[in-house]
Amino acid sequence: MEKIETIQKELKNILSEKRYQHSIGVMKKAEELAKQYGIDANIAVLTGLAHDIAKEIPNEEKIAYCKEHKIEIDEVEMHNVGLLHAKIGADIVKKYGFTKEMQNAILYHTTGHLDMDLLAKIIFVSDKIEENREYTGIEELRKLATQDIDKCTLTILDETIKKNIDKGVLVHPDGIFARNQLLPLSLQ
Repeated sequence: MEKIETIQKELKNILSEKRYQHSIGVMKKAEELAKQYGIDANIAVLTGLAHDIAKEIPNEEKIAYCKEHKIEIDEVEMHNVGLLHAKIGADIVKKYGFTKEMQNAILYHTTGHLDMDLLAKIIFVSDKIEENREYTGIEELRKLATQDIDKCTLTILDETIKKNIDKGVLVHPDGIFARNQLLPLSLQ
């Protein structure tokens, strides 16, 4: 519990109130889904809380951080620097002793990734459906998340890819790879 309080204090100092409340919402949803799917709720709580720890770092500082910490920036991230918050966040949480599994869940929470484990799927989904989010179709996603985490992850990936195509922006290949891996599972 001490680690949760420490991270909450740090987030209160570095995030806007809206982003902080989003992080609390992801933490709550991750705990709920972790209990439902039988994984350690404490790990899900910590990971959900910290998932956006680097979200509000200015873009120039994100690039500088990546250079300083030798974090590779791919072509899509160069066009959408905001995506780097996941990589930077995964690096920052090492100071809290987060496991590789927890770091990967933070790393994958924006784009998805090939071979996401259950924690990564829970954080990915929780980020999109937490209680503070409101958009058309969210209630169906919230229901699906409690029924089939793979189908919910796939549905969110599909919607994100479509939205990016409609906006005329680059689609990160990690999301496409994750989608293609999950698609055959949803057809069974």
